[in-house]
Amino acid sequence: MRRPATRCVRHHPRVTLLAIKLLLAPAFVVGASLAARRFGPRVGGLIAGLPVVAGPILLVYALAHGRAFAAGAAAGTLLGLVSLIAFVVVYARLAGRLFWGASMLAGWLAFAVGTAIFSTFSIPAGVALGITGVGLLVGLASLPHPDAPAQSHPAPPVWDLPVRAGCALVLVLTLTAVAGWLGPQLSGLLAPFPIIATVLSTFTHAQRGTDELLRLLRGLISGFVAFALFCFTLAISLHRLGTPAAFALATALALLTQAATILIARRERTPAVLPEY
Repeated sequence: MRRPATRCVRHHPRVTLLAIKLLLAPAFVVGASLAARRFGPRVGGLIAGLPVVAGPILLVYALAHGRAFAAGAAAGTLLGLVSLIAFVVVYARLAGRLFWGASMLAGWLAFAVGTAIFSTFSIPAGVALGITGVGLLVGLASLPHPDAPAQSHPAPPVWDLPVRAGCALVLVLTLTAVAGWLGPQLSGLLAPFPIIATVLSTFTHAQRGTDELLRLLRGLISGFVAFALFCFTLAISLHRLGTPAAFALATALALLTQAATILIARRERTPAVLPEY
């Protein structure tokens, strides 16, 4: 009677990862897209900045490989955030001159270069948090500002949200197929691969133009503050608190940070007409 129970526990991480692949990332892309339609692209970007893909992947690492592996991966994910910021900045700088496909590929290349650089060394979580903080400030300062005020847009086609969800699913399936066996450092560096950022950026760029894209990306980078605090909390607390308590603490801190950031962003937003996505 014990053997089936053990087998069930052993396969639990795989079931959790399968649920992440099939449900979480596509659903979150749809949710962030709807938030952008309702509240504007900046708020949509802020919501998309939550670790909705990387966080559950780190949880699977903890369940499948242990707390030490997950803590190391969380520290690596902090540095991976810098690579993600590089994707955002490169995409934004090229978006006014290149079409969405070329901007996306250039952004992916920037992420790959950052990952290759950070994979050559390992640093403590506190230092990684400091590097990420500098990256956030540099990233925000490097983003171009929109030239035109926010405008209303016609309603998107009915296939828009399903295609966005499908694109997110393809990306997350590809990433998780190769990440788990690479070790904690490289797995952590790959965890923040721009899955949701790619889908939201390319669709916004293609459908709504560069100015709306820049508003989205500015909100996205601002949202990475909560992402960074989530990873840092995991990196320093998994050993002491255990998996459930550490993830609960990191999640609560990220949600509180993001809620405060969204409230500030909504107070600063003044256009009378909200853009439609």
